[in-house]
Amino acid sequence: MAPLNKKAKRYLTFATGLFECISFTGVIFGWASLIFVLKKEEYFSDLCVPLHNSSDPGARNGTMDCDWQDERFTLIFTLASCTINFVAFPSGLLFDHFGTMVTHVLAIFLHTTATLIIAFSTAASAALLFPALCLMAVGGRCFFITNIQVGNLFGNKRSTVITLYNGAFSTSSGVFLLVKVLYEAGFSLRPMFLFISCLSCLHIVRTCLLLPRTHIPYPLPEEYSYGMICAKFELKTFSCEEGTESQRKPYGGMDGDRSETREEIEGDTGKRRKVTEGDRGESHEEMEIIDGVNPRLLGPREGNEEEIPSFRSCIFSKLFLTHMLWLSIMQLRLNLFIGTLNPMLSLLASGDSRQVSRFTNAFAFTRLCGIFCAPWNGLIMDRHKGRAQPSDNVSAVNTQSIPVSDSTVSQRLADMKSAVLSLTITVTQSILFSISAAIPVLKVQYLTFILQVVNSSFLYGSHTAFTAITFPPRHFGKVYGLLLALAGIVNLLQYPCFILVKGPLHGDPLYLNIGLIVLVTLTYVHPINVYLHCRRETQQRGTVKHYRVKVPGLGETDDQPVSGNDI
Repeated sequence: MAPLNKKAKRYLTFATGLFECISFTGVIFGWASLIFVLKKEEYFSDLCVPLHNSSDPGARNGTMDCDWQDERFTLIFTLASCTINFVAFPSGLLFDHFGTMVTHVLAIFLHTTATLIIAFSTAASAALLFPALCLMAVGGRCFFITNIQVGNLFGNKRSTVITLYNGAFSTSSGVFLLVKVLYEAGFSLRPMFLFISCLSCLHIVRTCLLLPRTHIPYPLPEEYSYGMICAKFELKTFSCEEGTESQRKPYGGMDGDRSETREEIEGDTGKRRKVTEGDRGESHEEMEIIDGVNPRLLGPREGNEEEIPSFRSCIFSKLFLTHMLWLSIMQLRLNLFIGTLNPMLSLLASGDSRQVSRFTNAFAFTRLCGIFCAPWNGLIMDRHKGRAQPSDNVSAVNTQSIPVSDSTVSQRLADMKSAVLSLTITVTQSILFSISAAIPVLKVQYLTFILQVVNSSFLYGSHTAFTAITFPPRHFGKVYGLLLALAGIVNLLQYPCFILVKGPLHGDPLYLNIGLIVLVTLTYVHPINVYLHCRRETQQRGTVKHYRVKVPGLGETDDQPVSGNDI
């Protein structure tokens, strides 16, 4: 019964995490739907200039193509979309050092504050949208980071769960679509956002019952438990996970130390103990850091600690740099499209408010399908990993004599090989999306919407999965956050691009679109770099395996088996 309850609890954690990602993480990316409502409520309408004469009632119509009003809404989205990236690094640090509970509670506070600000804002206090959207972005990012680790509960399906949560992140933009539909049905803005604020109660319950106090380790120990456990009605902590030896290994959790004598935390109980290294073996393998990412075996050394790349070596590796380029350029293309969607539709529809509303709804509905697109990316990675893994298994000399550290590197290398196809497909999708978005035909934008949501799901799913499998788990939060923060700096180019189109290009984005297509094509350099890295590592590992075969001594025969102590 206990294993059944544990399995049910894991699936409940997955389901509630999926709901949380769908409802609260990437809500700001439904901005195009909320703009339609805000224009109806006459937010920033004082910036509109009458097109014909001062008595023209259309000048204060929320669907009018008011350049300065559109500029203000674009600026809000630019700041919010950059904020959701900037805070990824500090929230990653917070997650790594303080764990899930602190990060999740902060997310609840920020998101609830943001929805309350929007609920009590008016057209006269439209400037409150700036802090509200930024707080909502920070809260959404913290929600997402704490939920990514749920994939660790499902072993070989880890990539599928991670990419599914990324799809839910894209789908969460449908929250603002729901607000728009209910607004057109007669509901006012304030009650809707007050209701969203009240949903914080569900977050609090989930934080206590279905999330760990610190982190979910990977690989997952057999006896691992998490959440609130009340033994004999005596509740000592909010989380009573019990640590195992595998949880305390450097690659087993999200953090760890590597000193000869150190303090370690036993699971999530908060108890500390002294660990002294020594007398664990006479001959061990030396690890060398290759490209700041994966260790490889060289030769014997004393001590049994698996050397983990430092955070500095990770961020100065070629894989980190090319991945940052890959993520930054494609994210800029996606967010620029979302931020300028409303004025673009107004231009293509010649100011027809019904056309703009219909296409805005179509875009939001396609965003809802992100959750169905994302798992395909994870399935591609998991299936491809299953094909690549056998060739990277232990050597044929003696499978039982290979150390755990060697098999860990093999697993990590197989995961990286599986990511190459996903990274390549994502770049191809982005090129097709950029070409479609450059065609100034209104009906073609239906195809653009589909390509945008598919590319968005693959982009963030591939980014999260690649970061999780390439860099050490103890640095995941920091590396993941820093990548998004750096991409956020590039994302600031959204606003200059909007001004460029409105000014020097006189409203024609053709040359800008051509430039973006060229930039996106350059991101093929990342999957190529990952492929070359994996091939180089495979060749080096083959050399190491040859080095590790025992040479028969005097009086020994060549067919004598190799024992584990001889390696």
